[in-house]
Amino acid sequence: MFGSESSLSMFLNTLTPKFYVALTGTSSLISGLILIFEWWYFRKYGTSFIEQVSVSHLRPLLGGVDNSSSNNSNTSNGDADSSRQSVSECKVWRNPLNLFRGAEYNRYTWVTGREPLTYYDMNLSAQDHQTFFTCDSDHIRPADAIMQKAWRERNPQARISAAHEALELEDCATAYILLAEEEATTIVEAEKLFKQALKVGEGCYRRSQQLQHHGSQYEAQHRRDTNVLVYIKRRLAMCSRKLGRTREAVKMMRDLMKEFPLLSMFNIHENLLESLLELQNYADVQAVLAKYDDISLPKSATICYTAALLKARAVSDKFSPEAASRRGLSTAEMNAVEAIHRAVEFNPHVPKYLLEMKSLILPPEHILKRGDSEAIAYAFFHLQHWKRVEGALNLLHCTWEGTFRMIPYPLEKGHLFYPYPICTETADRELLPMFHEVSVYPKKELPFFILFTAGLCSFTAMLALLTHQFPELMGVFAKAFLGTLFAPLNFIMEKVESILPSGLWHQLTRI
Repeated sequence: MFGSESSLSMFLNTLTPKFYVALTGTSSLISGLILIFEWWYFRKYGTSFIEQVSVSHLRPLLGGVDNSSSNNSNTSNGDADSSRQSVSECKVWRNPLNLFRGAEYNRYTWVTGREPLTYYDMNLSAQDHQTFFTCDSDHIRPADAIMQKAWRERNPQARISAAHEALELEDCATAYILLAEEEATTIVEAEKLFKQALKVGEGCYRRSQQLQHHGSQYEAQHRRDTNVLVYIKRRLAMCSRKLGRTREAVKMMRDLMKEFPLLSMFNIHENLLESLLELQNYADVQAVLAKYDDISLPKSATICYTAALLKARAVSDKFSPEAASRRGLSTAEMNAVEAIHRAVEFNPHVPKYLLEMKSLILPPEHILKRGDSEAIAYAFFHLQHWKRVEGALNLLHCTWEGTFRMIPYPLEKGHLFYPYPICTETADRELLPMFHEVSVYPKKELPFFILFTAGLCSFTAMLALLTHQFPELMGVFAKAFLGTLFAPLNFIMEKVESILPSGLWHQLTRI
């Protein structure tokens, strides 16, 4: 036993202060690198890398059981309904107010050098175009066959070249649409191309309407021609709105909704609401809301926040938080506050953009309802309408955070809506560009491993600094610490040596 103690003592005596500096410095460096990686991974994916690896790979090896699989058989009907609602709320929708790629998105790229659209977003648009603008009988007409391939092209220049090639063969509505969306560099140019597309599209629609009952092939053609015509008219209305002819845009949207009342997938009523707000025609806005803000219809940030804006407009010009705290809220003020709370519960990301607490970016071509992408799309077009109503933003500023007191556990239980879906952050990170900091709700706490590595890095860095400044003192401290650390082991070895014969212990140590 004396030999083992003396060897340990000799080992500790041979360690110089430089060794301790190198040891603590290396430990600090390694823990610092782990901290940086963990922080980057958390900011990008919203979870801890170490925690994810532990749960995904180590837990099954250690015999961990996934409780969710054992509880699936006991799921109640209410939970199943909630799950189905969550899945539907995590569906990605086409942005009704999406911008023009050539005239707006590309201009942003030319000025800033940054891409406003993600590959995932553009891929979803390509799928939409193939769904809306193609059918199985496209091979009959050469121009349609070319455009069917063009919508699948990833390269913008290849798509534009294919559209020109199709127009050389014959007039093609979808070719004009592609050029208006992607090649036109101004809204005026896009409008001219859409008007050319309208002439061709109306002719195709009339012909296919007469033949739609002659077989499934003609029915598919008519459905495609209907989608093309509605798309062209809607984009022409949006061109009029962007060029300042708002009343003309409103008339076009109303006519379109009357002519094709069943095509709700385009959400034309949201375009109409924005145009009516621009005209400050609040009575007509209320009439549209009365039709679409129904409990049986899916909600959106546009519906909920426009309803809140109208109710806030009735009281916001005279609203004072000090006076309200003294006398209490009137009935109209209470209705306005409840409408704001309802809107914030549906999409809690919007107020920071409306109050300019967070910077706006160009909205994506697709949005996730209740997510950050929808909030950006709404605020980008509607911030001006809130600013126009005197006191509306002040009322929002004073009341929006009160929503969270009513829903302390938003992922588990909502107040007026289903629980907030947990999938929004992941989908929004796919839809929004890398330079945008995605808004996360509810706010996540820093993972344990980030805090642990931060503490470890700080502690080892401090030890390295102290060892470098006071080598002798830290050497004594290190020897004392290691001696204390190995004291229990020395005690156990003494007891074992006292029990076992000395010859046996000598043979064991040799082995």
